[in-house]
Amino acid sequence: MLSRSVKLSLRFILPLAILLCLFAYIVVPLMDKLTLRWSLRDLDNRSQLLATTLQVPLREDVLLNDSAHIKRLFDGAIEDERLFALGFCDASGKLLYKTYTYPTSLGCWNPPADGTARKSLVQLPRGPVHVAETPIMDAGSELGRLILVHDMSFIERRSAETTKYVLGFFALLAVAIAFLTLLVSHLSWRGWLASLNDVLRGQLIPRATAKPDPDAPPPPPEMEPLIGELRSLLEEYHQERQHSDGGSYVGNGSDWAPEKLKALLQQDLAGDQVLVVSNREPYIHEKAADGTVKVRRPASGLVTAVEAVMRACSGTWIAHGAGSADRETVDKNDHVPVPPKNPSYTLRRVWLTEEEEKGYYYGFANEGLWPLCHIAHVRPVFRSSDWEEYVKVNRRFADAVIKEARTDNPVVLVQDYHFALLPRMVREALPKATIITFWHIPWPNSESFGICPWREEILEGMLGSTILGFHTPFHRKNFLDTVDRYLETRIEPEASTISYGNELTQVEDYPISIAWPDYPDTVPVDVCRTEIRQILGVPQDHLLAFGVDRLDYTKGILERFQAVDRMLEMHPAMVGKFSFVQIAAPSRSDLEEYMNFEQRVRKLADKINDRYGKDGYLPIILKIEHHDQNELQRYFRASEVCMVTSLHDGMNLVAKEFIAARDDEHGALVLSQFTGAARELHEALIINPYHIEQGAEALYRGLTMPSVEQVERMRSMRDRVRRFNVYRWAGHMLLDAARLRKREKVMQKIRAHSRTNLRRVG
Repeated sequence: MLSRSVKLSLRFILPLAILLCLFAYIVVPLMDKLTLRWSLRDLDNRSQLLATTLQVPLREDVLLNDSAHIKRLFDGAIEDERLFALGFCDASGKLLYKTYTYPTSLGCWNPPADGTARKSLVQLPRGPVHVAETPIMDAGSELGRLILVHDMSFIERRSAETTKYVLGFFALLAVAIAFLTLLVSHLSWRGWLASLNDVLRGQLIPRATAKPDPDAPPPPPEMEPLIGELRSLLEEYHQERQHSDGGSYVGNGSDWAPEKLKALLQQDLAGDQVLVVSNREPYIHEKAADGTVKVRRPASGLVTAVEAVMRACSGTWIAHGAGSADRETVDKNDHVPVPPKNPSYTLRRVWLTEEEEKGYYYGFANEGLWPLCHIAHVRPVFRSSDWEEYVKVNRRFADAVIKEARTDNPVVLVQDYHFALLPRMVREALPKATIITFWHIPWPNSESFGICPWREEILEGMLGSTILGFHTPFHRKNFLDTVDRYLETRIEPEASTISYGNELTQVEDYPISIAWPDYPDTVPVDVCRTEIRQILGVPQDHLLAFGVDRLDYTKGILERFQAVDRMLEMHPAMVGKFSFVQIAAPSRSDLEEYMNFEQRVRKLADKINDRYGKDGYLPIILKIEHHDQNELQRYFRASEVCMVTSLHDGMNLVAKEFIAARDDEHGALVLSQFTGAARELHEALIINPYHIEQGAEALYRGLTMPSVEQVERMRSMRDRVRRFNVYRWAGHMLLDAARLRKREKVMQKIRAHSRTNLRRVG
């Protein structure tokens, strides 16, 4: 029986052999025809040359009627191996002189009776011959015709040799191509396996110990679709495997729901109190111009995700009260029940002075840490005064956590870079607390993080956490490398844990998501399309692309506008038929970098509108204002394309919100490769936002994408977002925390037992 390798080789060789045989079958007759054509042309030239040589002596001999000399002249000429015979016919068509080899049947080679042209190739019983004639002239009158007959047998020999060489060539070519094909396929197979192995070791399995080689070549382009599918499958497998200790809680991602999260909290964490700490509050009370108090939801992916978890788990959310009516709406303990219409948890507000907010929030957090962690080409700024405010505010929030804790072992969910010091502060006061810190933005490489003057203090603060989460394995690896470089710790790459100061921190990647909507009061897509186009003042068949972000330089808004500009330039038929709607929620407007950025955004939008706009048409509709979630959902459902072009982002939940909103399974998502979402949503149109032409082509492709392709892509992405929802994200962190709690209890019993035995020995 043939081995598998031989069978695999035959799969390459047999089709190749059949193809080459077919090609040879076509080429050999063609080569014969070409050889014959070249030979006839050669014989025509030879005949003309020979006739010119014989013409002068033959004319003189004919005039003298010297037959003997003509015979000697002809016999001498046919000594050439290719010249077979010569003959001379007079003007009346009578054959007067000839060699003994002259074919009798040829006669004077007169034209056919039917008037058709004579053919130089004549088939005789002895074989084919080539016939040519040349008139012999004297003083302007024709004496007769010299007929030259060449033997064609050499052409048959030449054709046979050519056929032999051609067949030999194809045989050697077949062997060479088969060998090269097998060699290339073998090397390619090894390369594909190596690429998959690298991906498995360095990208898909977060616990891998091998560090990626920066000089390693990227995977072959033809492997990208397979790697994308494999990445999705292995990420899902790793998530399930990683949390297998959760028993019945870990199953299909679509099973995760608020009720399941509550059950997990009650059973695995003994119903412990949940405390969330973030800078931004989930609900802001603001005083309107008429004196009434209105509630607004901030534009924040963090709020979108965590608020759904808090509704499921109840508890207390501790945040900075920044609204103009926030103080008026709290009780004496600075508490307010939220959501306003159906309260399910408590919001505890912490007050900051203008100086504290300037130093802690605008200064250290957003002029220092934010640009440090994002590759957006904005230099971070660190000031000692800002650091002092950052420490002070972290202490104030830590004190609020300690005060709100009803027991000594609450579950504390610390959100984002504003509170890097808080986990250690809470740990010192509540050593039994389960502290889960999630870093919502990217984590830079260790060398970049070294820019921060207080890097050791920040790392020590974060390592007060029980669980430390990042969006992607890449950010998790960067953090482990950073800790390894700047602190004396024991890192277990296999378990992804860090031991520091006799405390253990589990570092994992938990891709954040959204709560999957249940669509109870969803406005139909057709209605949304009509209403939004009426609001914008554009025709009903007008094409729309949509973007919604905070007004931040990391979101790629300028690059997005440049892609729109380039798309209209490349596809002028879109002018007047398409508009891009950008909603940009004002953010950190007191910082000079953000003020300058807003001016650049407005200036570029005006420039593009001036270039293409006419008769009320605007290619870019810019809305720098806050919009509530219901209004954003209408834009999602009304647009043909959603563009997410972040220059660097942790996850970016706008992409997932757009997918969740499209229950009609239509629409296209253009997604930056520099977002965490790009690692999950492989069916999106992935782009490099710095490549303007690529963004323009992706936008055009999304606008003109066939309905069947839209449905296929959207259905796959919706299935993934539905299964990997925010409850799964929170549940897996809580399961890991419960597992570490059990481990710690076991270790405490072991230590207590050891101390008892030592006392007995003593």
